[in-house]
Amino acid sequence: MAKLLFRMRDVPDDEAEEVRELLTQNEIPFFETFAGNWGISMPGLWLVDEQQFDEARALLDEYQEVRSTRVKSQYLKQREQGEIRTFWESFRAEPVRFSVYLGLAALVLFLSLRFFVSF
Repeated sequence: MAKLLFRMRDVPDDEAEEVRELLTQNEIPFFETFAGNWGISMPGLWLVDEQQFDEARALLDEYQEVRSTRVKSQYLKQREQGEIRTFWESFRAEPVRFSVYLGLAALVLFLSLRFFVSF
């Protein structure tokens, strides 16, 4: 019976591809399910042979530790170089657009809550 190894919801494409390659390189047979047309099904990678779960889980845990370290260091490097925009920088770059979006968000919040809270 198949066993779920890796949930694919909200997983970046590069990470999903790296996990597929990792399993393929280690000759661990798997199949993939998708979210479906409406996105309500659970996308994931499933092991064909349940007896390989411990081996696959160990490989995946090691991969995720390495990836986490790599992504965090890339983020810190980009932040130090000023490549990541802060909230204030986003406002300063496009104040009109930022204000319009903020106003729209406030309008949606107001319309959502006006029946529950009397102002």
